Amino acid sequence: MSVHIVYEVKLLLYSFLTGAGLMITYDLLRIFRIFIPHSYVFIGIEDMIYWVYAALVTFSLLYEQNDGGLRGYAVAGVFIGMFLYDKIISRHFLKLLKHFRKYLKIKMDSCNQRKKRRQR
Repeated sequence: MSVHIVYEVKLLLYSFLTGAGLMITYDLLRIFRIFIPHSYVFIGIEDMIYWVYAALVTFSLLYEQNDGGLRGYAVAGVFIGMFLYDKIISRHFLKLLKHFRKYLKIKMDSCNQRKKRRQR
């Protein structure tokens, strides 16, 4: 295979991985929000910071791998990597975490009720 084709395939693979990595980062932000509720203002600020971070990471990918040249398929690869990670892994993982949070809340409530009974 041509060296140029191998280079372009690597760039596309890196862009998929970058998109998945960005979604992992956003999942960490979601987990933080699940366990520590936020107001809409803070959620907006966190999202703005995240998207600035995502833009810088994508720019860094293009700068380091393509000498700063903008390649449409590389940017599309980032979005496709984000989309695939979200559809395949993230949704199921977050559902599991939400069920775990409900379980913890039920356990904490039952422990608090026991303590109240003992104090009486």
